[in-house]
Amino acid sequence: MAIDRGGETTTQLLTLLNVSATRAGKRKWTADEAKPSQKLNKRRTTVQLEESSAVTLEVETAPGNPETIKANEEPEHVDEEEEEIIVGEHGVVEDAPENNTDPYETHFGPDSQVLSENKRNAVDERAWKTSKGALGKLGNVVEYSTEEAAAAAKQLPQISVLDRLKGPLQEKQEKLPKELATLQNDLLAMLSSYKDLYITRTALETQQHAREAIMLHALNHITKKRRRVLKNNERLSNASKSGAEPPEDVQDQGFTRPSILVLLPFRSFALRWLSALTTHTPSPSYQIENRSRFESEYGLPPGAIDKLASAEPGTYPKDHVEMFKGNVDDSFRVGVKMTRKSIKLFAEFYGGDIIFASPLGLRMSIQKEKNADFLSSIEMLIVDQMDALTMQNWEHVQFIISQMNQMPKESHDVDFSRIKPWYLDGHAAYLRQSILLTAYETPDTRALFNHNLKNVAGKIRTERRWNPIAVPEGVQPDFDQVDCISPKDEPEKRFQYFTTQLLPAILKSAVQSVNTVVFIPSSFDFIRVHNHFRKNVGVPFAVLSEYSSNQDISRARQAFFTGRKSFLLVSERFHFFRRYKIRGIRNLIFYGPPDHPQFYTEFLSYPFLDDGVEPSDVMCKVIYSRYDIMRLERIAGSENVGRLIHRGMM
Repeated sequence: MAIDRGGETTTQLLTLLNVSATRAGKRKWTADEAKPSQKLNKRRTTVQLEESSAVTLEVETAPGNPETIKANEEPEHVDEEEEEIIVGEHGVVEDAPENNTDPYETHFGPDSQVLSENKRNAVDERAWKTSKGALGKLGNVVEYSTEEAAAAAKQLPQISVLDRLKGPLQEKQEKLPKELATLQNDLLAMLSSYKDLYITRTALETQQHAREAIMLHALNHITKKRRRVLKNNERLSNASKSGAEPPEDVQDQGFTRPSILVLLPFRSFALRWLSALTTHTPSPSYQIENRSRFESEYGLPPGAIDKLASAEPGTYPKDHVEMFKGNVDDSFRVGVKMTRKSIKLFAEFYGGDIIFASPLGLRMSIQKEKNADFLSSIEMLIVDQMDALTMQNWEHVQFIISQMNQMPKESHDVDFSRIKPWYLDGHAAYLRQSILLTAYETPDTRALFNHNLKNVAGKIRTERRWNPIAVPEGVQPDFDQVDCISPKDEPEKRFQYFTTQLLPAILKSAVQSVNTVVFIPSSFDFIRVHNHFRKNVGVPFAVLSEYSSNQDISRARQAFFTGRKSFLLVSERFHFFRRYKIRGIRNLIFYGPPDHPQFYTEFLSYPFLDDGVEPSDVMCKVIYSRYDIMRLERIAGSENVGRLIHRGMM
């Protein structure tokens, strides 16, 4: 067993083993425990395991909705209902013809073929070999590899999905445009390699199709994992009945059963991901338990009208409708248990396979129970709508990532002889596959990709080129660069430029010192600028932030439009969540480029909501630094951003 982190892994394991040894209910593999199999035909049999004893804990799924967490005696073991497996001529259970080249076995098998000390060291040292290429409908990509010589990505791997799971998607693809079907297949092929995938620009019209492909990959992963457990269960049972020595190569599990974690911003997205999952589990082949309860708790209340979804097209921006239609509660977590013929929603965490959760909801659960053991054996992480998560509290995402694939605090009565060696060695994070989806990149999302993804199989990041964002004809924005040589100094340099140069010049102008909006992307900068106006600027101003009440918003908008307030401070988070149109603007200052490029266009169009406004009446200034390159690229375009960034260096 490897000794990592100065012996910490070994110490934790020994503690778990000692605790496990003191428990009376330790799992024993005896002939009496497994029920006799019942033949279905000459080639098939069914195996049914008795429901194991359990320790229960209770956490709160949401205010007023308690959810039971169950620590199964064998967290990875098979569901109580019958499971079908294939038996060979000599009584040996097969999940399919043995294939050592199957990506699942190659990557997640007990003796993973991709895990080595050299690769782990390369990941820890961030010694990635990068290459660029194009992968089908995924477009241009940057591939990160731990190999000595990384070859440029030229073609996609083969799709590795069980035949019986492919059917529903193939039937649906026959009705799709060819481009969408090809996108799904290319995505499936890429995911089959078990490399990490970071899609940096998801289009609204393709998001649900991408979710369907990802959930088929997840379902395929769970099915292969369960079949391997069933096969080894049968081998152990047969050995016990015959009096033979039990096989030793039965390491097929992790510390706990949940293996898929899906992080989402709102409850409405859990409904969409469930829909993507059930695309591959059609009725009557599958039954979905507790679906009506799920739709009730994760949809809108009975009788509620969704004004975004029911509004006339064009009333609200399309991306805003897609983000905020439905239930936008951001505190939730729910377990999903997969069996061969059913999907059980609201399953106990330790008895389920998939967890749908928001970062906030999961963090509250972990902190309440002081335990994150159900994240110890996550093999696939899916993070959807990362752009929305950055507008909530990104620290919650970082917290959840830090809790994953750690040594559990309790043994949960696990059979250590069934745990894969690399779990015991503390190397699970080096094999976890992460799938990240976002509408655009931010420094936070890129940092997560760079620093928190340790998959030794490699990782892939898509690249997109941006065209210049459209602005009203005749409006000439002025870009002012702040010179700084360190990202640590950048907030102070920006603040000093705004308060000592730009703002005093604005206040001296009779025209520019009224009807002026200051748009501020960062919440920290917003608080700082707000305090400066409150203490040092002797002009009437109003504030619109994500914490403004409806009454505050109405008063601020009215006061600004009528001229009673000369300045209006607006945070980007306010506009993300509310998307109000603001009238009365003649002068616009972007304290920094917005993360969402469409916000730039929208604010430049708002002056023309008022009659008689000409382009020459509108003044716009954009403050930026070299560290705003991602946001600036989405506004100025990929071809122009270089000239803007290097302008201050000439």
